[in-house]
Amino acid sequence: MLDRVEDFLHYLSAERGSSKNTIDAYRNDLTGFARFALDRRAASLLDDGNGSTDGNGSNGSNGEVSARAIDRQLVVDYLADLNRREYAKSTVARKVAAVKSFCAFLLDGGDLTTNPTAQIDSPRAPKPVPKPMTTSEIDSLLQEPRKADTPEAIRDAAMLELTYATGMRVTELVSLNLDSMHIKDEAYVRCVGKGAKERTIPVHANAVRALERYLDQARPALLKSRTQNALFVNRRGERLTRQGFWLILKNYSKAAGIKTHVTPHTLRHSFATHLLRGGASVRDVQELLGHANVSTTQVYTQLADQHLREVYENVHPRAR
Repeated sequence: MLDRVEDFLHYLSAERGSSKNTIDAYRNDLTGFARFALDRRAASLLDDGNGSTDGNGSNGSNGEVSARAIDRQLVVDYLADLNRREYAKSTVARKVAAVKSFCAFLLDGGDLTTNPTAQIDSPRAPKPVPKPMTTSEIDSLLQEPRKADTPEAIRDAAMLELTYATGMRVTELVSLNLDSMHIKDEAYVRCVGKGAKERTIPVHANAVRALERYLDQARPALLKSRTQNALFVNRRGERLTRQGFWLILKNYSKAAGIKTHVTPHTLRHSFATHLLRGGASVRDVQELLGHANVSTTQVYTQLADQHLREVYENVHPRAR
């Protein structure tokens, strides 16, 4: 089964353009499913008192189970095991979705003659409502790196400004190259999002100024004459990683005295919510965020509507 899992992951990468993060998540979930199938098969062989290969091609003695051994009962038992282990509903939903996609791939490839997941409903995980920062919290966060004058602080100021100015995902941010940025005249950035889809996002003047200072002063100091195509680099002159940016954001958030939990995606949530509250249309925000489906963007309208409700109740003479 693990060989076919690798084939499936290659298909996701080569034909569907899935991101590395998505592929890593599928690998983790499907490896867990394969391990469950092996454990279940081993228990069955112990009950039967033999270690022979069955008609489906599964074998409990060689540490592998054939993909052809996947049937409806195996998937049902796997779902029951996930629930027994008290995973969060969102985690169970993701793991079951991975198995469903894998089985559809096996069906197309001829490994299976019927889809064992066809009559199994995916658990419905409640959609979490994003928690954006307030504009005052954003201001505090963006001011924090400006309190120092080191190359790292100048770089951090540019990164935080650009992230909030564009709503880019952290992977998109750290994947930017020098030629991704256009900061003359009407500034914009080109980034590659999910599904290898490229989009162009305008960049406002404050972010441009922070970027110009980084490119003129900080980046050369960090590179020390080393050659690097990445836009944002660390002190070793290498491309900054997702984990590196997360740690930078965490430290500045703490220094700014922000009590709420802040992640790179929090800036993206804040970007979308603040645009909608300012009057931007859902379609425009969808395009800026790079969402394939407008329903993904519409979750932010709940936050914009909530803000309007608060304003209404605070200012309407009959609402108090």
